[in-house]
Amino acid sequence: MGLPLVSFFVLFFCLRKHTASSLSVSLFCSAIPLVCAYYLLISLWDSKAPILFETIWMRGGEASVSFGFLLDPISLLMLCIVATISFLVQVYSLGYMAGDPGITRYYSFLSIFAWSMISMVVAPGLMQLYVFWELVGLSSYLLIGFWHHKFSASQAGKKAFVMTRLGDLGFFLGIVILLLNFGDLSILNLNHEALHKLPPSLVTTCAVLIFCGVIGKSAQFPLLTWLPDAMEGPTPVSALLHSATMVAAGVYLTGRLFPFFQGSPEALAVVLLIGALTMILSSTMAMVARDIKQVWAYSTVSQLGYMLMGLGAGSYFSGIFHLTTHAAFKALLFLCSGVFIHHFETNDFFQISRRGGRSLKIPMIAITVAGCGLAGIFPFAGFFSKEAVLGALVHLPNKTWIIAGLAGAFMTAYYTFRLLFVLWLPRTGSDTSSEHGHHASGHASHAEAGYWAMAVPLLILAAATAILGFTGGPLESFLVSHGAHAAPAHAEWLVWASIVLVVSGVGLAWFEFGRKAARQEGFLSRLPFLENLFMNRWYIDHFYRKFVDYAIYGGFSRAFTLNDRRVIDGAVDGLSKAIRGSGWLMSFSQSGKLQYNLFFLALGIALLGLFFLFV
Repeated sequence: MGLPLVSFFVLFFCLRKHTASSLSVSLFCSAIPLVCAYYLLISLWDSKAPILFETIWMRGGEASVSFGFLLDPISLLMLCIVATISFLVQVYSLGYMAGDPGITRYYSFLSIFAWSMISMVVAPGLMQLYVFWELVGLSSYLLIGFWHHKFSASQAGKKAFVMTRLGDLGFFLGIVILLLNFGDLSILNLNHEALHKLPPSLVTTCAVLIFCGVIGKSAQFPLLTWLPDAMEGPTPVSALLHSATMVAAGVYLTGRLFPFFQGSPEALAVVLLIGALTMILSSTMAMVARDIKQVWAYSTVSQLGYMLMGLGAGSYFSGIFHLTTHAAFKALLFLCSGVFIHHFETNDFFQISRRGGRSLKIPMIAITVAGCGLAGIFPFAGFFSKEAVLGALVHLPNKTWIIAGLAGAFMTAYYTFRLLFVLWLPRTGSDTSSEHGHHASGHASHAEAGYWAMAVPLLILAAATAILGFTGGPLESFLVSHGAHAAPAHAEWLVWASIVLVVSGVGLAWFEFGRKAARQEGFLSRLPFLENLFMNRWYIDHFYRKFVDYAIYGGFSRAFTLNDRRVIDGAVDGLSKAIRGSGWLMSFSQSGKLQYNLFFLALGIALLGLFFLFV
């Protein structure tokens, strides 16, 4: 578990000028955790109780904070996901980052990111989890702003850091309240004992505050706009952030504390509402985006909303299962996009198509497999996990949730195949937009040398996308073996409804972007109001800009400025004037003139007389 940390220190402080050695060290230190993670998963598959090692870290009065590690089904599963994606991203980066002058620094950041994430996953207590949760945020800031010479990259890194901190503030308050009232932050105790010792209102308060951290980290409404901007980092970083690590950490935290959340129906309702809102909003944004990475970024936000909907509906397995399958096909989508961007030096998938994107056979096949997984087409992984989420929603008394879930299935299929049809079936002259690629120049010359380093991870992830869906049964048995509830029975009509909607989404995408006479314009282009609304992200960023300008700068800053000038400066100036005036008056008593001395003597006697007269 500590090897990635060792890798970070060795690369950052000792091997910055020795590229080959640094890459070898980094790959070795990411391969060993991968082997260990799968060894632990296999050896503990039939374990009936979690493996816990903890020691007291801090103690104050009756409250204590522990430190150690906890291995149970969800942490073992997440450990394998994180280790796998981290290793594949490091292999892929050999080709993608070849020739970059900061490649050693890049690998050192990948290493500390992996260490932070792995340590967070196995944390037995909320305080330790929170420490590594913040380190994950810091590492992502370093990776997103890796090309810091680009203004947009540094701004995106700062935006991600600040917006996730807003959510983390609520998370920290939740931890403090739990510590003061329960006296223990052990995850096992919180899940099994806190509900019996804390009043329901306090459980709801703490659960909602902890969920604020999930909203920030997993880019949920209203803090969802930082994630699409995080595309300014290198594409392998996007794959790492979006598939298995940072943004999935919020869903993992909700699953980690699922029994605690179950103790408050109100908190689960908040999880469900936020997940549904986020899923719908981000799906509409993906329907109009032209940047290939931004389409997948909006898709990530949407799918995270799907996972939270499953958890909010009370289905632990559906949320975690969708997290697992999503890790494979979303990493694959980003890594395929990286090959196109690397080769054509543009993020615009219309431009990639016109320049011959389909000539890259392996990425085209892989992105199609991943797209089928994302759209939920049988027999790819996304079909099974999305059906599990829908199966959880359909049992809720309020049918709004299942309608939202089915609408999300339609929109996901539409925006995914919109992109795939454009890539597979280019239309010469159908695109007039200018290039706006984010990728730094100078990588094209390394395309051939690094092609296979990038292609091998694609093939592995494509195979995972094809087979992961069939692991649902054993995975459900594994996850629910420690007390979690199994998924409810699936309604047959729902399967057919879902399939019809997905086919409808693909059909609409084919009609607008795939058929021979298609102009490759979406139906939203004929509804400019909606198109502008979706392209401007429902004006959420505009609202934040106005809020900062008027409320922060115009309100709070102006009030503080007035307070500084009128109250603080006024008090200091008034005191200095009073002292100067009294000094001026007292100076007459030291003038050496007899009349002034007699005057002050008479004045003093008169004041003393008045004092004794009235007191």
